[in-house]
Amino acid sequence: VQLVESGGGLVQPGGSLRVSCATSGITFSIYTMGWYRQAPGKQREWVATITSGGTTNYADSVKGRFTISRDNAKNTAYLQMNSLKPEDTAVYYCEGSGRLDYWGQGTQVTVSS
Repeated sequence: VQLVESGGGLVQPGGSLRVSCATSGITFSIYTMGWYRQAPGKQREWVATITSGGTTNYADSVKGRFTISRDNAKNTAYLQMNSLKPEDTAVYYCEGSGRLDYWGQGTQVTVSS
């Protein structure tokens, strides 16, 4: 099983970024996919979730700015991040939740001018 995040980078405040989570070794379509983040010196926090049926939920801190989506044909989950703020700076991790839970290695997102 592999979950591989990509798409992180450096972006200015107010900018946008899309991170991806490509999976293999799981029946992606039946998994709930989630995004989490961990800023330096802080605990990992939940960002967003999308169920196998497409139901989405967001943390209050990102609601209206971030959009989680999935492409079952590509076995990939996405997190579109708009109106980014410096406090969004963190390592972003994806999680696949099913019979077992799996995590990716993370991708760094830095919001700075």
